[in-house]
Amino acid sequence: MQFLADYFPLILFFVAFKWQGIWVATAVAIVASVLQIAYFHWKRKVSAVHWISLVVIVVFGGATLILQDETFIKWKPTVLYLVFALVLAVGKLAYRRDLLGYVMKDLTLPPAVWTRLTWSWVAFFVAMAAANWYVAFHFTTEQWVNFKVWGGIGLFLVFALAQGVVLARYLTEPTQ
Repeated sequence: MQFLADYFPLILFFVAFKWQGIWVATAVAIVASVLQIAYFHWKRKVSAVHWISLVVIVVFGGATLILQDETFIKWKPTVLYLVFALVLAVGKLAYRRDLLGYVMKDLTLPPAVWTRLTWSWVAFFVAMAAANWYVAFHFTTEQWVNFKVWGGIGLFLVFALAQGVVLARYLTEPTQ
């Protein structure tokens, strides 16, 4: 259920794009993101990630609709991925914190593993930003939307599963 709630705006963006094009899809994504925040607020678990996503979609989606220029919505994922990478990198470099440890507070890992995990996610977000930029500005809008939705979800799932495999060797069974 959490997966569906997290990807609710993206899925509606995709459906709206196929149905009515980029302008309607952008408006739908903005409204869906606001509804997503309202839902998470009601459930009492609005994360910083969701707030950042909302701000970025409102700013870039709003610019797309006001200026009638799809360039802005195409920049949105690249900017969002770079913001996530920057937050993780600044957390590590400036504050010596592995912010993923706060997100995954149920995991107990050695500090060196948290550091590797943090830097692997920074690299992944930078790679996703570069991939989005490349597809957005070298392919058609329809190809970009398909990549953004299915390629993005697929790459995140593959990366998260790979991280899970790596982390599994550090996890211990709870004592009873």
